[in-house]
Amino acid sequence: MTSDVAVLATGIDGGVPWHFGDPLREQRLLTTGAGVVDRSNRDVLVVPGQDRLGWLHSICSQHVSKLTDGDATEALVLSPHGHVEQHWQVTELGGTVWLDTEPGAAPEVLAYLHKMRFLKRVEPADASAEWSVLSLVGPATATVLTLAGLPAPEPAGRATALPGGGFVRRMAWPGQDAADLIVARSHTVATIEALVAGGAARTGLWAFEALRVEARRPRLGFETDHRTIPHEVEWIGAAVHLDKGCYRGQETVARVQNLGRPPRRLVLLHFGGESDSLPAPGTPIEVDGRTVGFLGTAVQHHEWGPIGLAVVKRTVGPDQMLHVGGQTAAEDRS
Repeated sequence: MTSDVAVLATGIDGGVPWHFGDPLREQRLLTTGAGVVDRSNRDVLVVPGQDRLGWLHSICSQHVSKLTDGDATEALVLSPHGHVEQHWQVTELGGTVWLDTEPGAAPEVLAYLHKMRFLKRVEPADASAEWSVLSLVGPATATVLTLAGLPAPEPAGRATALPGGGFVRRMAWPGQDAADLIVARSHTVATIEALVAGGAARTGLWAFEALRVEARRPRLGFETDHRTIPHEVEWIGAAVHLDKGCYRGQETVARVQNLGRPPRRLVLLHFGGESDSLPAPGTPIEVDGRTVGFLGTAVQHHEWGPIGLAVVKRTVGPDQMLHVGGQTAAEDRS
């Protein structure tokens, strides 16, 4: 059963709750009510300055030059050859662009921003020590926010400032409804308690990740490697704008978009259930002894059992039996 005692995640997500005793029940709560997920291990950067939007527009994959106050989107940084290097959640609010990204990624992001700064009037900074990311997930998201005395921005892709600093950002995923809250680290516990008082359950990152996998949403460093291009993991549109000006890696994006033949594709897998232990991210995927891809995130789902996201060669057929770390898996064809 769910308790107040958290079992902590390990690896890159170490330090935040993985579950509270009943992870499958926690997943069901995210599909029927609402749960608050501590994602305070994510890094947060701020970019104030008069030139911030035009400058960021020129160095990332998304069209951000015309963002208005409260707009939110996603963006990538690509290598010169079009490979994915960084993934940002982007929010323009109160004269500052906020970037939140994967745990531990802030030094790389900040180094890139400083390298590309030139003479622009911008002041990028790592604010991870001051700000936390929380996620409220489930169909009751708006109700819980209101009962907790917090704003519920409409629609997805909009953010509203919080009185004590930070903001609430409505999200289209995971699940039926969700919102991210960027709050001062000193207010993290109080914000979680307010959301619980408003009707949310405390849920771990396991539940969040299960819904993310179900929604086929990639995560940097899990469903990506050093060769990943945006088309392979369905980041075209969501994080890559096809009708904006030049940026690093644009030539590859345009060429693959026009040819329509990315070398690999993101797939949802159902495992055969040979073991209760699931293979680790990066485990090779094989067909007839040949490596055809790699596993990203694998997780136990409350309805579907063991599932995972994987990146496989475009030539792999949907009916082929896959072998992953000594277990069998089949592609979801729905």
